[in-house]
Amino acid sequence: MPPVSSARLIDVPAETLYRLLWLRVAVFVVEQRAAYPELDGRDVEPDTELFWVEEDGEVVATLRLLRDSDAARIGRVATAEAARGRGLSAQLMRAAVERAEERWPGIAIDLDAQKHLAPWYARFGFEISGPEFAEDDIPHVPMRRTAA
Repeated sequence: MPPVSSARLIDVPAETLYRLLWLRVAVFVVEQRAAYPELDGRDVEPDTELFWVEEDGEVVATLRLLRDSDAARIGRVATAEAARGRGLSAQLMRAAVERAEERWPGIAIDLDAQKHLAPWYARFGFEISGPEFAEDDIPHVPMRRTAA
């Protein structure tokens, strides 16, 4: 399995950052037809860390780890269509959870999951923590992984 890379936005090589953002737009805006501001300003926050997996110079999976006021937050989990089903996002999730626990011991980790993916996130210790909501006409549920 290819290695996981991670860095603050400022430390990500320009071409890699371009490919990472392109993947997020390809999955969330194009494939899922969700017209929303993918570049929301959170990637440049000082505590944000981007995670990705590359194969043959292409970013094939990515996510980001943020810090909210009372919890860490994982978001923008995306895998290229051709790379799905190989465990790459699971590899990223494990790395991000480990990093959050290392950086901010004793705090919870939140995420907003597309409802059909809630069982997948449960594999990493996340539980539904609130009512279902729609984001860009896609059903979502808030999920939380309590502090270890």
